[in-house]
Amino acid sequence: MLKKIVIIGPESTGKSSLCTQLASYYKTDWVKEYAREYLLENGTAYTFENLLEVAKGQIELEETAIENMLQSDTGLLFIDTNMYVMKVWCEFVFEKCHHWILNTIVERKYDLYLLCNIDLPWVKDELREYPDLVTREKLYHHYKDILLNQQVPWIDICGNYEERLQKAIDAVNELT
Repeated sequence: MLKKIVIIGPESTGKSSLCTQLASYYKTDWVKEYAREYLLENGTAYTFENLLEVAKGQIELEETAIENMLQSDTGLLFIDTNMYVMKVWCEFVFEKCHHWILNTIVERKYDLYLLCNIDLPWVKDELREYPDLVTREKLYHHYKDILLNQQVPWIDICGNYEERLQKAIDAVNELT
C-alpha cells in the first residue's frame, strides 16, 4: 500500500532538499513543488487566481506520481508541499482562500506530515519573498496550527541538514 508523506513549511526551510534526500534514501520518487516551475515560467507578479492554477498544477503532479507509484509498488511517495501550503499562501498574501483548495484539503488523504522548521538560515533566490524572522515565525506557526488541528501524524523537522534527515527517516520508519 502506498504511503504518502508530505513535506511542508515556510520557504527556505529545506523542503525540496529533504524530499530529494528521502527519495534517494528510500529509492523512490518524490513530487516536486509545482509553484516553483510556475513562477519561473510566468513571473512572480502572481494574483489570487494564479494561486488556484498553481494548486491545480500541484495536484496534477501528485496524481501522476501516485499513478506511476501504484504501478511500481515502491511503497513510499514524498510530496514537496500540498494544499495546506496553498491555503497558507492564499490566506497570508490575499487574506482569503479558494474553495477548491479547501475542498481538496478535505478530500486528499496522506499518511505523515514533516513540518520543516525555520531554524535553517534563509537563502535568497529569485522566488523567495520573506527573509525576515518575524514573518518566517508567523508562517511557521500557521503551518503548525494547521497540523495540530488535523488527524494525520506529523513531526517537526529541525536541526542541521543531517539531523533533519535522520528525524525524517525515523518518522518514516515508524510509519512503515
